[in-house]
Amino acid sequence: RGQMEAAAGRGLDLAGPLRDLLPPVDFCCAYGSTLTHARPDGTSMVDYILGVADPLQWHSENLARNPTHYSSWMARRGPEAVTWLADRVGVGVYFNPFVEWGDKRIKYGVVAMKDLATDILTWDQFYLSGRLQKPVRVLVDNWDIRMVNTVNLKMAAAASLLLLPKEFTEHDLYAKICSLSYMGDIRMLFAEDKYKVKKIVDGSFQPFQLMYRPLIQDYISEGILKMSDYRQQKAFKQDCGVSATNELFSSLPRMIQRRLQGRFTSNSTDIPTRALVPSKEVAAASVRTALRRRVMVSSARQAACGLLASGGLVAARYLGKKMSKALSTRYL
Repeated sequence: RGQMEAAAGRGLDLAGPLRDLLPPVDFCCAYGSTLTHARPDGTSMVDYILGVADPLQWHSENLARNPTHYSSWMARRGPEAVTWLADRVGVGVYFNPFVEWGDKRIKYGVVAMKDLATDILTWDQFYLSGRLQKPVRVLVDNWDIRMVNTVNLKMAAAASLLLLPKEFTEHDLYAKICSLSYMGDIRMLFAEDKYKVKKIVDGSFQPFQLMYRPLIQDYISEGILKMSDYRQQKAFKQDCGVSATNELFSSLPRMIQRRLQGRFTSNSTDIPTRALVPSKEVAAASVRTALRRRVMVSSARQAACGLLASGGLVAARYLGKKMSKALSTRYL
């Protein structure tokens, strides 16, 4: 049970009150800076992912219960507009940011359970799947999501090993895993803290260990990794041969394997179960290109969804907060 509860015990015991605030959900986790910083900024939002069986029904009930959580123009248009915007413009997630709740400010994103599970398994959007590769605190557990996320963690570890050099530290591995979902993210150009990845890993090193050490042990048992001394730290040396590279590459989502095999289309049923790559460099290039393109598209779509959902005012406020934080780190 440690994998998706790795960030527990940091003072965010909100499960009961959150259930009182919102309609029932099938899955809920908290993520973000409030989990990774020992002393989060008093203005920081607590971020949640809410998985629900039927977003249309859920938003209908939530609009009746909490209409002020939505922008006035989205509240007037109703739940059909909310779900249409999430699915047609965004990547299936609808966020309500800057929700005042007691002495806290929260942001929650609502997604259909089937869409959440699909993204975790396939990386077709590589949006919520990237968040669940990092430490989160599960408040409403779901066995199916827990199980599919074990696949997500293995794919994240495999992709990161392909992108890392022959020797690296444990911190390097977690930093690479953490960086996957930011590759190509348009927010990283101007609206994110440039030290974000380092801060997440430094603030959550032990939770990362709980999530990924079983996989590391598996790779050591398989001979893909060996323990070594590197930069005077306990570190790893990986097998960069063709056989080990293909073992890692074959465990990645098909959307990455298709990038290597351009002759296959997204609707093809003839994609081999094991794609062969001639070298680690070729595999790494395929991973890098596929993730950058996917993240760029998903982050742009979700940004557009946020702008339309808020009518611009709330999104401008959110963007201003992000840019202020980014600028404060870029000139240090």
